Amino acid sequence: MPPIEELQQLLEKSIKNLAFPAAPNRLYDPIKYILSLGGKRIRPLLVLMSTELFGKDAAESIHAAMAVEIFHNFTLVHDDIMDNAPLRRGKETIHKKWDVNTAILSGDVMMVEANKHIAKVNTSYLKEALDTFNNTAQGVCEGQQLDMDFEARNDVSIDEYLNMIRLKTAVLLGGALKLGAVLAGASKQDANLIYQFGENIGIAFQLHDDILDVYADPKKFGKQVGGDIIANKKTYLLLKAIELAKGEQKETLDKWMATKYVDIKEKLAQVKRIYDELEIDKIAKEQMDFYLQKALHIFDEINVSDDRKAGLLILTNQLITRDY
Repeated sequence: MPPIEELQQLLEKSIKNLAFPAAPNRLYDPIKYILSLGGKRIRPLLVLMSTELFGKDAAESIHAAMAVEIFHNFTLVHDDIMDNAPLRRGKETIHKKWDVNTAILSGDVMMVEANKHIAKVNTSYLKEALDTFNNTAQGVCEGQQLDMDFEARNDVSIDEYLNMIRLKTAVLLGGALKLGAVLAGASKQDANLIYQFGENIGIAFQLHDDILDVYADPKKFGKQVGGDIIANKKTYLLLKAIELAKGEQKETLDKWMATKYVDIKEKLAQVKRIYDELEIDKIAKEQMDFYLQKALHIFDEINVSDDRKAGLLILTNQLITRDY
């Protein structure tokens, strides 16, 4: 497998070469803008790495990688509207830089563009690639709906939350890896195993993101630290704190979660204090490690040499130990 850096260069070159119509500029400029903001490019990278893992050249799946990257950014555009997020990758979100209606429509066109790219894959694998891509995209939307439903509920369980992040975040990592496997002609068993590996890594990835939202260095994070607390998002950390809090801790949590319109700095300080007292970050890290170990066990079952697996293991470690 080529070095990760070489595959990243292929991705950046391909993204830079994406061609969109010049007009209407208010439709296409936001798309060019969000794709130019960079990001980790993890999902398209997984497509390429999976293709290499199963013995084919990454170029075989570059169209699928572009489809995944454009689709992922489409979800971010609409996510940011729903969350009223001011920043994405340290820059203004599209609905803030332009307006909400523009962001919605540009996002819609991104979904169209993603489908145009997935339709360009090797025709021998087109049906399975389309099925994988569409099932993945539908799962992400289901996860987003559950996430929004949770905002109006006060009885969300941790199991429900884990299923929500499986759909909203993890299926896209699993789907990206399965796409790469399909386009490399991997066996159905191995394609399903790499999907399960990605799904479990995705859950661990999101749990890590929940932790970073509270404990990350603001200079590195690229988003507003504490944004989940400010928005009363039902993350693993909050749900576990609600489960464990007693007495004064419970009263304080209930008070600060009752409304969004409060002294933000004080709210962040008080909720974080309770998290620290209950060692919520430690508990969340243990849960994250559970899914990581489950993923690695599944990865061991894939019928590929350890040498070929090394690159994906390096990337997995980077994902779970990142500080931004």
